[in-house]
Amino acid sequence: MSNGYKILVVDDEEDLCEILKFNLELEGYDVDTAFSAEEALKMDLEKYHLLMLDVMMGEISGFQMAKKVRENKKLDSTPIMFLTAKDTENDMIYGLNIGADDYISKPYSIREVIARIKAIIRRSGNTNNLPHIITYKNLKMDISKKKTFILNEEIALTKKEFEILKLLLDNQGQVFSREEILSKIWTDEVYVLDRTIDVNITRLRKKIGEYGKNIITRLGYGYCFENN
Repeated sequence: MSNGYKILVVDDEEDLCEILKFNLELEGYDVDTAFSAEEALKMDLEKYHLLMLDVMMGEISGFQMAKKVRENKKLDSTPIMFLTAKDTENDMIYGLNIGADDYISKPYSIREVIARIKAIIRRSGNTNNLPHIITYKNLKMDISKKKTFILNEEIALTKKEFEILKLLLDNQGQVFSREEILSKIWTDEVYVLDRTIDVNITRLRKKIGEYGKNIITRLGYGYCFENN
């Protein structure tokens, strides 16, 4: 499930890039890779919330790339993390002085990298500006824009249908009783029949096509979205 946070990993060790990409995507990050600074500098760097750079790469080093990034006013606040085998104190001080937000020496643990990323996100203070995207396979909900897509085609949902789907998709596997759904979504209405929930669920299932079967009825308990 994507958290909307986009990361670019730049390292000439392709296997390492793929390992990082795999593990970071498990944490909900959207990750792209580049195997050289030259390749990375041709990309749209403005869309990323974090750049993770190796230092020793090809003609343009990670240090040189970081300098180029910091010279761009549109990128001067984009966080940069170095992941590198250059582990002397002087290397680290130099990396931080040219504008890096963190510096991790190889070898490192994935858990440490993830913890450092979360710390950078907290320090950057821009988490409120991140898009809140919930995805399940080809079903995507853009919470900030209140839009739902299947295979990038927008699906028209009513406000209540959208909120029900968000509740269930955001809490996959958790069963919500009708009373819980009413209290969380129909907050302003004085009196709403339980049948109203059933009608909205039925309409919602039809609108989201093949994913309608993921909304499961637990007889006597309520509804949940099952990941299967």
